Amino acid sequence: MTFSEIGLRPEIQAAIDELGYVQPTPIQQQAIPHALKGRDVLGCAQTGTGKTAAFSIPILQRLEEKGKPKQHERHPKALILTPTRELAAQITENIAEYGKNTHQRHTVIFGGVSQVPQVERLKKGIDILVATPGRLLDLMDQGYINLKFIEIFVLDEADRMLDMGFIHDVKKILPKLPSKRQTLFFSATMPLVIADLAKQILTNPKSIKVDPVSSTADTVQQVVYHVLKPQKKNLLKHILKDESIKSILVFSRTKRGADRLAKVLDKAKIPSAAIHGDKSQGARERALTEFKSGKKRVLVATDIAARGIDIDALEYVLNFDLPNEPETYVHRIGRTGRAGAKGLSISMCDIDERPYLKDIEKLIKKKIKVVQDHPFPITDKGIEEYRELQNEYAKMNENRRKNRSKRKSSSSNNAGGGRSKGAKNRGKRRR
Repeated sequence: MTFSEIGLRPEIQAAIDELGYVQPTPIQQQAIPHALKGRDVLGCAQTGTGKTAAFSIPILQRLEEKGKPKQHERHPKALILTPTRELAAQITENIAEYGKNTHQRHTVIFGGVSQVPQVERLKKGIDILVATPGRLLDLMDQGYINLKFIEIFVLDEADRMLDMGFIHDVKKILPKLPSKRQTLFFSATMPLVIADLAKQILTNPKSIKVDPVSSTADTVQQVVYHVLKPQKKNLLKHILKDESIKSILVFSRTKRGADRLAKVLDKAKIPSAAIHGDKSQGARERALTEFKSGKKRVLVATDIAARGIDIDALEYVLNFDLPNEPETYVHRIGRTGRAGAKGLSISMCDIDERPYLKDIEKLIKKKIKVVQDHPFPITDKGIEEYRELQNEYAKMNENRRKNRSKRKSSSSNNAGGGRSKGAKNRGKRRR
């Protein structure tokens, strides 16, 4: 099937043709026809399989079929709920591309920025609303958004909603939606909590499962370096001596680790930026723009922030920290090797991460090729020194813990009947 055979309206088909879309991805091919008919859809597909078009195109088509809305009818008729700001912005960009020839207005709302411009756009009237849960609830509470006219509801990246703790916000939003509506539910994985939620909000859905989470694209070459943790930064700098690596997405387990790594690379004259949830919206957008444009060679990201990253022809992904969940590894390397393109996934495995590597290989049902020839191999002496370093850190942390306990105990005693003069004075000052 091609897009021209799906039966899209001419104005939408023209936009699709302009983007160079010819063959729908498996999730698009299976979901779009059912969604166009108004049927609920339950889609299980990993990141990078084309889910955004699978729900955006049917929304535009179904709303456009009703004709151009009059100004007083400009209220949200489609709601797309997604977990991160980056993903919300990406979905909005896609809707703008697919719907450029339609009459449908859309906007995006998310936290971390001023609500004033968002409220102004809402007041002008919109048809399609893309939102993150927190900001949506906030603006609903303030009376700026009413969901009673929603005809199509999309819950995107449901499993990530659960991971980020947003599932409770989602459950607060659901009762505000009309009971009679079309629901499109997408998730990369289907844990029990998410499966139960799907049963509650979907009516006789068409279930679609594409590219199970255990699969990795055949076009992505996967290699692993065994290296001790203290040498990982040096190994990364060594790898980046290869000038053919024009841009690379590096995954860090923690936000702090992402910031530290970006600073180390910058100091080594390797233009880098970090992106994670604690960064301001402006900083995140700037880092992503500079990476896409080639100004920054390395983008260091946490898993949650990377969910919103959509970069064409990204060839290299590197796991600086191996994830403790094997499914996360599959999602990470899914950022490269898209649409049949070649990609390379590089992983660094410390001795304490070997169980994670074993779990990953068990999930993907293949052995990852080990790179033996590199300047920082693991040696018995290196392991001994590393363990000594770990013990020193453990002792330092234990001493800090004891000192905090002593200070807390001393403070508690001073606050009792035997207050110090200073404590009494402080009490008088408070009164």
